[in-house]
Amino acid sequence: MTKKDFPVDVKESAHKVWLAGLGALAVAEEEGSKFFKNLVKRGEKLEAKRKKHVEKAVDRVKEGVDDVREEVESRWQAFGDSFDRKIGEVVERLGVPNREEIHKLTRRVADLTAKLEKLQQQGKGAPAASKPAARKPAARKTASRAAAKPAAKSPKNPTA
Repeated sequence: MTKKDFPVDVKESAHKVWLAGLGALAVAEEEGSKFFKNLVKRGEKLEAKRKKHVEKAVDRVKEGVDDVREEVESRWQAFGDSFDRKIGEVVERLGVPNREEIHKLTRRVADLTAKLEKLQQQGKGAPAASKPAARKPAARKTASRAAAKPAAKSPKNPTA
């Protein structure tokens, strides 16, 4: 290399560095774009995979909640049945009529009321029967005790 060639060599070298920089920028742009796209794809895959895991976990939790709900409802029903049975026993011991007995009595009262009304209407045409007079209470005996006692016997007197 001669002194004359030195400026030309520097110019060529600078130009090559410039071209290398542009090439690096182009590669970075291409590879950066590819790299970015690759990162997005991998992120989407990971997100989908994690989403499936999360959905499975949510489904397991929902199933667990459903199982617990069913168990609670079953136990609550058993408690309610037991409570109703115990209340029924207490009510029966106290002699309180149950619903069926009240319905029977209500129907019986309705039947008797209808019969009574029928008899009353039949009785309106007939003369009214006289009521027997009320009895007066018997008079109390007011005799003194002395009168109530038998007379005392006189003592036997052999001389008389």
